Amino acid sequence: MNNLKTFFASLLPGIFLFGFTVGTGSVTSMAKAGADYGMSLLWTIFISCAITYFLIQLFGKFTLVTGLTALQSFRQHIHPGVSIFFIVALTTQICGSVIGVMGILADVCYEWSKTFIEGGISQLYFALFFIVFVYVIFLIGKTEVFEKVLAAFVAIMALCFLINFAILMPPAIEILKGMVPNVPETGPGKNSFLVIASMVGTTVFSGLFILRTILVKEAGWTMADLKTQNRDALFSAFLMFIVSTSIMAAAAGSLYVQGITLVHVTQMINLLEPLAGAAAVAIFTIGLIAAGVSSQFPNVALLPWLLDDFHQRKSDLKRPSYRIMALVISCLGLIVPIFNAKPIAVMVSSQAFGALVLPATVGCIFYIGNKKSLMGEHQFTKVTNVLLILIFAFALIMSYMSLTGILSTLQAA
Repeated sequence: MNNLKTFFASLLPGIFLFGFTVGTGSVTSMAKAGADYGMSLLWTIFISCAITYFLIQLFGKFTLVTGLTALQSFRQHIHPGVSIFFIVALTTQICGSVIGVMGILADVCYEWSKTFIEGGISQLYFALFFIVFVYVIFLIGKTEVFEKVLAAFVAIMALCFLINFAILMPPAIEILKGMVPNVPETGPGKNSFLVIASMVGTTVFSGLFILRTILVKEAGWTMADLKTQNRDALFSAFLMFIVSTSIMAAAAGSLYVQGITLVHVTQMINLLEPLAGAAAVAIFTIGLIAAGVSSQFPNVALLPWLLDDFHQRKSDLKRPSYRIMALVISCLGLIVPIFNAKPIAVMVSSQAFGALVLPATVGCIFYIGNKKSLMGEHQFTKVTNVLLILIFAFALIMSYMSLTGILSTLQAA
């Protein structure tokens, strides 16, 4: 029993990263891709998850070797301005994510509540409930509590989306075809560049790799734990691929087959019932709620973690200034319900913005990982460097797609 507990405890950092990555941002991006293009963009999920695994284990190993986190090493071995750039860029992305996440959660819960109460319950009440729930957990101020609560929500989310996949699974041949890289044509109301960039942005998220180094250091892992670290990274990436594919397939099996473009996530609620029944709607909604809440925990805590890491001090989420920061960031979730903004547009643009930060992340780890004085015998190998160069090139292409998609969306608005 103790061995089993130890095994699951060793997977908690990976589960935490998975919960951080696969939130409503990921659900939105994958559902949008499935609704607009069927399974034809499955290759994007596969490549993104493969890159994510490689970078999670690479950043984790870097901390095992040096004892430094990413921000600490950027500050000491490149320039403090680089670390500050990442703190500002990631906080900006997180703020956009919080706005979109709460907007989508509130919309979906409002739509679902109509099945129980005539006229439904206002989006504002749902947003306030989830904001207060996450903020109360934050006030406890312990990472281990975060990890355990998040692991429970992740388990619920994964189970719900896998059940939906089984109900709405498209033909196997369509899934196989989706593994062949292609960029679908962009039509009215569709922007394949922005969708692809948002899929990559939500999966290959720079904050994920920087946070990974913080979690590895907090766990007290050393080079003796390298196998545990690699297994944990693989488990996290595998979960990302399976759940992301399940979400895309559910949208492809419901919206795409009817030629309906995803504009509001609530469309999934309305269209699932005639296709698969009220039970499928309930399962999808519960999965979406679990996804949103699981990503909100690290969303509100990320800036305090980054600031403590930057100043090289022990993480303490109970600092009064951090509680104020977390409250301000949490309250951004009221923007969509109050001002009636479009949560999907906010969410997709926020995830696409992440693709713009990725090249800088890859470039920085490439530089510090090849410093002999820092890495010693663990300096990056030629194979690792070639893979990083390929990922950097891929990141540049995604940045171009992201910028093109965001600009065209702004012009159309």
